[in-house]
Amino acid sequence: MQRINSTTLTPVSFILNGVPGLEDKHIWISLPLCSMYIVAMVGNGGLLYLIHYEESLHRPMYFFLATFSFTDVVICTSTAPKTLGIFWFNLKEIDFNACLSQMFFIHTFTGMESGVLMLMALDHYVAISYPLHYATILTNPIIANAVFITFMRGVILVFPTIFLTKRLPFCQGNVIPHTFCDHMSVAKISCGNVKINALYGIMIAILIGGFDILCVIVSYSMIFRAVVKLSSADARQKAFGTCTAHVCAIVFTYVPALFSIFAHRFGGHKISHSFHIIVANLYLLIPPTMNPIVYGVKTKQIRDCIIRLFGGSKSTKSHDI
Repeated sequence: MQRINSTTLTPVSFILNGVPGLEDKHIWISLPLCSMYIVAMVGNGGLLYLIHYEESLHRPMYFFLATFSFTDVVICTSTAPKTLGIFWFNLKEIDFNACLSQMFFIHTFTGMESGVLMLMALDHYVAISYPLHYATILTNPIIANAVFITFMRGVILVFPTIFLTKRLPFCQGNVIPHTFCDHMSVAKISCGNVKINALYGIMIAILIGGFDILCVIVSYSMIFRAVVKLSSADARQKAFGTCTAHVCAIVFTYVPALFSIFAHRFGGHKISHSFHIIVANLYLLIPPTMNPIVYGVKTKQIRDCIIRLFGGSKSTKSHDI
C-alpha cells in the first residue's frame, strides 16, 4: 500500500516496475545488461589505472580521457545495480529522496559526458592546428578549470529539476514504469501539471547537448580544414588517425541518445513502452562499455602501455598517438 504525506502528496517511496509487459523475460534482459556493466567497469577502471600509472599518459588528451572514463563509471553505476536488483531479486522499491538523487546523478553526468566529448574535440583541434603551442595553450590549470566548469554547468542546470519534481503531487500512485528514476518518467506519474518539467527538460537538452554538438561540429570542421592543408599524405593520415577513437566515442554517445530522444518524442504509439525502456538502458550502458574498448584498440600509446604493463617493462615516455 502506498504511503504518502497527506500535506504535500509526496510518496515515501516509488516502485520501479522494470520493463512492463516483459516481466517474465527480466532474467534474459538482465544478462546482456550485466555483461555490459562488467565490461564497462573493468574497461574504464583499467583505463583510469593505466593513465594514473603511466607517466607517458600524463598529458591533456589522456586527462580528458580519464575524466571521460570516470564519468562513464558514475553513469552506469547510478542505474545498473538497481536495474539488476529489480530483475534478479524483485527489489522494486526506492526511497523518494534516493530516486531524486539517482535522477540528479544520471542527468548531471550524462551532461558531463557530453561536455567532456566537446572538450576532447577542442583538444584535438589545438593539437592538430597549433602543435608547437599545444603545451602552452592547454596548461594544467586551464584543463582543470575547463573540466570544473563543465561539471558545474551540469549541476547548475540539472539541480532545478529536483525542486520541479519535488513540488509535484503524486495522488494517483507511486509506480514508475521504468528501471530507473528518469526526470520525465517520474514527472509523468504525477497528477499535477508537468508542462514546466517538460519545457525545462527540453531547455537542458538544448543548452547542454545542442551546444556541445555544435562545438564538436565546428571543431571538426576546423580540424578538417587544417588537415587538408598539410603537405604530406602521411601527416594527413596520422592527423586523421588521432581523431578516430574520439569520433567513435561521439557516435556511441550521441547516436543512442538522439535515437532515444526522438523515439520517445516522435515514436508515439508506433514504438512500445517496453522498447523505450530497453533503449534508455542501452543508451546509458553502450558508451561506457564501448569507449574503453575503442580507445584501447585505436590509440597506439594506450596499446603500447598495456603491453608494457603486462610485459613487466618500465614505463617510457612516448609522443605517438
